[in-house]
Amino acid sequence: MDLTVTTPEREGFFLVEIDRFQGPLDLLLHLIRTQDIDVFDIPIHRITEQFLGAIKGLDPTDLDGAGEFLEMAATLIRIKAQMLLPRPVEEEEEDPRAELVRRLLEYEQIREITLRLRTAEADRGRRFAKGYIPPRPKKSLTEVPLETTWDEVFEAALGVDMPPPRRVDHRVTTRPVTMEEKAVMILAHLKTSAKVRFTELLKDFKERSHGVMTFLAGLELTRRRILFLRQARPFTDLWLYRRDDVAEDEEEEALQAVYGAGDVADGGGEE
Repeated sequence: MDLTVTTPEREGFFLVEIDRFQGPLDLLLHLIRTQDIDVFDIPIHRITEQFLGAIKGLDPTDLDGAGEFLEMAATLIRIKAQMLLPRPVEEEEEDPRAELVRRLLEYEQIREITLRLRTAEADRGRRFAKGYIPPRPKKSLTEVPLETTWDEVFEAALGVDMPPPRRVDHRVTTRPVTMEEKAVMILAHLKTSAKVRFTELLKDFKERSHGVMTFLAGLELTRRRILFLRQARPFTDLWLYRRDDVAEDEEEEALQAVYGAGDVADGGGEE
């Protein structure tokens, strides 16, 4: 947004781009420095007119962006009105522009420091990579005469006691849960009911090994066609169903086979 500000004291105009100013103090300082005006003797009438002309093009709906500029415009108008009022000669009152001058000088100092920091940052970025840390200077190594004799060092080494070797015992624990126990438990539940929920078989057990061995026993009995497993969809309840066409002698034979499989597994664990 380009705005033209005419000045009655001199010919020409100022081309002011509001978007490139950080705030009202930045704009006001620009108007003062471009006209070589002494900041301690600001012609408040001329500066106020120029400032008001520069902010005429502000969007009235942009309250966040225009609020600070409107506040500065009100401050300039108030200072202008105070300077127009007659003041007694004998009274020494503070110049109404003093507070504005102080704010302008502080802002100019901060802006100068910011500019120097940005320049230093850009210069460092050209010379060093991001995250570069300069190496710390190493301390110079000076030769120190040895005040201890080798006999004293050897005697001290002989006095060092070696720690005793630590004995590590390897313990093999037997498996507390067997597959045959879980097979008997499953068949016992299916004698009184045609089906049983898998979680029902685990309600009295808290260790994970019971769930694993119960599932393996169910798979073994399913492989031997004593029962079958059914799950409606993934992550739903698993049900164990009894096969009604299995005779008792076949069930007993399958159970004996599971016992044998469990014995073999136990023997492998003991080894």
